[in-house]
Amino acid sequence: MAEPQVLWQAEFDRKVKAYWIWQPTLIIAAFIVTIPIAALYAAVASHFIERYLKNLRCTLTERTLEIKKGMFNRKESTVPLEKITDLQLFQGPVMRYFGLHGFKVETAGQSSPSGGALVNMIGIVDTLGFRTAVLDQRDKLVGGPAHAVIQAAGESDRGERIADSQTHELLTEIRDALVRIEKALSK
Repeated sequence: MAEPQVLWQAEFDRKVKAYWIWQPTLIIAAFIVTIPIAALYAAVASHFIERYLKNLRCTLTERTLEIKKGMFNRKESTVPLEKITDLQLFQGPVMRYFGLHGFKVETAGQSSPSGGALVNMIGIVDTLGFRTAVLDQRDKLVGGPAHAVIQAAGESDRGERIADSQTHELLTEIRDALVRIEKALSK
């Protein structure tokens, strides 16, 4: 089987390192007693965050969104594009200060251990463009045969009649199915 074509290999903004260092440091330092712990965290975290960023990958292929992350316990997730229901963007105040965005991938039939989003990424360069590329590719896949019919209808001289005829047939089938369901429920 051929390797899937890579459409977009996400790059991570170097400012994400500063964000991951300073956000917890500020929270820890909020309690005056814990200021020494905050300084220790900032010093140690820099090394580990750098290693984590080296292992972080987010790749859009023709059919999937592939995420690789982890330092000690490496985790690889492959999310089929047709299962993606939403790519939610988020940005907190500290993220805004560093000019970063994050996104969460939500899927149909999602199962994440924490009950949250299946994938949560922060710091992708051009997050809005990446999100648009993922959703556009998903729409191309999900559109599948219907997309091809509409495209063919647009290229045909009688395309409007073909699309109207197919739409009419589909609506008739849906109506008939609903009538059968109503009859079955009323018994």
